[in-house]
Amino acid sequence: MSKRTSATSSGGQAKLSDGETSTGILSRQQQKDVNLLTADGGHFSLIKAMHLADLITEMNGLCGILSIFSSLRYCIGDPASHGNIWAALSFLPFGLFFDFLDGKVARWRNKSSMMGQELDSLADLISFGVAPAVVAFSIGIRTPLDHLCLGFFVLCGLTRLARFNVTAASIPKDATGKAAYFEGTPIPTTLGLDAMMAWWVSRGWIHDAIPGGVWLAGTPLEFHPIVSVFMIHGCLMTSKSIHVPKP
Repeated sequence: MSKRTSATSSGGQAKLSDGETSTGILSRQQQKDVNLLTADGGHFSLIKAMHLADLITEMNGLCGILSIFSSLRYCIGDPASHGNIWAALSFLPFGLFFDFLDGKVARWRNKSSMMGQELDSLADLISFGVAPAVVAFSIGIRTPLDHLCLGFFVLCGLTRLARFNVTAASIPKDATGKAAYFEGTPIPTTLGLDAMMAWWVSRGWIHDAIPGGVWLAGTPLEFHPIVSVFMIHGCLMTSKSIHVPKP
């Protein structure tokens, strides 16, 4: 969502939200990054091409990874002990914190890297796409049809990020060169789903007590109707007509 903006010199590529860049002539620093990434020698050329903001973006991705691992630990542990599932839910707001922070650091230092735009999108997909779906699976939304629905939700997030990367240059800009709005709801808004699942955990509404229960139980088409909330959110992320003004 909140990504790096105008951290390059005039005529370069300005980082926009959701990890996008507006295309243009490469700045001297960006050309240096390209040279480092494509050089034949040097085991640490990848590290040299990264900036502080990129390392902060990696922390966003790490939060999503740790959330997934915590969900898996919950699945193989005692279902009556909710410590791991609370950890899985708690890592995701920290991911949002780093998602905001990387853009601020890039603008503060007036530095960005060619990899930053890709890191932003990939980290967001982990923390705000895959991780929430894994939490949903862990607390009981896990029939075969549920799997397809949660997969649809993650793919919507993936598609939304890819589209934003491609269309960033065509979206109207404000005076700072930043895209004026989000096309479709930003993927970090899935934290609303995390808050919903945290409420369920606090009330004990998980596994057999998930709100709405299970429909067509005992058949190959059994599913939890509440999974439709994830699908609707996925559709909102990929909407072409929804324009969310940037703060």
